Amino acid sequence: MRTPREIYAQYRLMPSLQMHQLRVAAVGKLVCDNFREPVHERDVVLACLFHDTGNIIKSDLATFPEFLEPEGYAHWQEEKDNFVRKYGTDEHAATIAIARELALPQEVLAYIDGIGFSALHATRDSLSYEQKICEYADLRVGPYGILSLDERIAEAGVRYRGRHKDMPANEDAFSALARSAHEIESQIFSRTNIGPTDITDASAAPVIEELWDYPIS
Repeated sequence: MRTPREIYAQYRLMPSLQMHQLRVAAVGKLVCDNFREPVHERDVVLACLFHDTGNIIKSDLATFPEFLEPEGYAHWQEEKDNFVRKYGTDEHAATIAIARELALPQEVLAYIDGIGFSALHATRDSLSYEQKICEYADLRVGPYGILSLDERIAEAGVRYRGRHKDMPANEDAFSALARSAHEIESQIFSRTNIGPTDITDASAAPVIEELWDYPIS
């Protein structure tokens, strides 16, 4: 039985990326655990645990130098180069390829494939609450921990607007997508026993500890 701990080590993921995915999965699980309607929690957790496995490909390693320690810049640049050689220059395609290598269920692959800022309108209009929860969970986690939705959108905008295909530079387009994110938040929490402010680093911490050894297959 494989676990995220083992798989993250197998793919030599940066510790910061490991923790990001664990935090996102913890947010997703907290939402699912408090959802008042049937939802496929395992699919949500699996999608969140592996939704960014190829993200070293797009990483500007100099942005967060503290995340490179103790191995150092040269080590992680070599790992990035290895990912590019194996999977190409599209981090999303790499993530999907790894999900297939892990033999994750098709539903999980579809949820991973649907995560992205540019997909927020489609996710808002989707009938799938699993997809909404996966997207929302990713929208709540910044580089250092769990943020409010507004804080996370602002943080991601500073890093990626106009520099990544998923984040439009146009102010009107960006604002429209941000509004869709807030609509998704409203859709989700109208069906839960908790509110957005109940999801914090403190409430996620024990869930993260469990998820390190979550059974994958």
